[in-house]
Amino acid sequence: MFWTSYLLAVLALILAWPVPVLLSRARWPARSPFTAMVLWQAIALAGGLSMIGAMLVYGLEPVGDNLLAGLRSLAGMVFYNEPTTALGFWHLFALSAAALLTAHLVFTLLLTYYKIERQRRRHRELLALLASPSDDGPGTVVINHDSPVAYCLPGGARSVTVLSDGLMAALEPAELRAVLIHENAHLSQRHDLLLWAFAAWRQALPWFPTTRLAQTAVNSLIEMLADDVALRTESKGTLIKAIAIVASGSSQPTIGTHAFTTGGAVVEGNSVSATGGADSPRTTASRVSRLLSPLPPLTRGLRILVLAASILLLAVPTALLIVPGLLG
Repeated sequence: MFWTSYLLAVLALILAWPVPVLLSRARWPARSPFTAMVLWQAIALAGGLSMIGAMLVYGLEPVGDNLLAGLRSLAGMVFYNEPTTALGFWHLFALSAAALLTAHLVFTLLLTYYKIERQRRRHRELLALLASPSDDGPGTVVINHDSPVAYCLPGGARSVTVLSDGLMAALEPAELRAVLIHENAHLSQRHDLLLWAFAAWRQALPWFPTTRLAQTAVNSLIEMLADDVALRTESKGTLIKAIAIVASGSSQPTIGTHAFTTGGAVVEGNSVSATGGADSPRTTASRVSRLLSPLPPLTRGLRILVLAASILLLAVPTALLIVPGLLG
């Protein structure tokens, strides 16, 4: 149990600092945004599991040879008033920290979801009053706003794409199609769920570099993923011009909504700006640079290698926690 807690603590430390720093500086994620997105999720999940697992295993070390045995002994202490003398101060402290951290993460995740849902509801109410249906397709509305604005408001069957008068006047038909395809990609690929998860993670652990770097990277990667969908039917020049036009406008729609800021991007009721409206200048610049100077896609072998590493990241802490108990 001691060595298990030690290994988990080392893994948590590695995933909290050097790994996200190195990944955030790498150039290959732009060559395969989906693969990079999977890796970031694996780092987040494995890091959290290792952090909590290290404290839990250390705390249970005196009362069990493995995690399952330790949990059974702990349950006896809690529910059957068995003696707790085997647990020293630091073991009780570690168990309390593990329980508090788990509760904090879950509570922050739920609280973030509640805030997003509340802001989405208010946003839809405002759109019902201020927006008019668009001729560009179902689920698309137009707001009376001079600046070029485009974003989508997720909500399942109630999802809507919002465009401004200024945007529609500034874009050519092909550029407008690129914007709409981009927005629909955000909705169909449920990028709002990724924004929610990583925003909650940063809210819960704002002092961890992993949370900031991961959120910034995810904001950029979802835009690249949506760009790739738009490029299936529209040219790079068309998409670049659309990005530039939207980026030149307001950073968010001014229709009386309250912005939910998630670091590198602004999520308006967990809406997603598709072509620059809510992107940070850094994200917009990286997208345009990617389109102007494209790198070759990541080879199939390298993609498989990164995906295998992502699976391994999740498997290692899980195995350290569960396998000894099953074998015992």
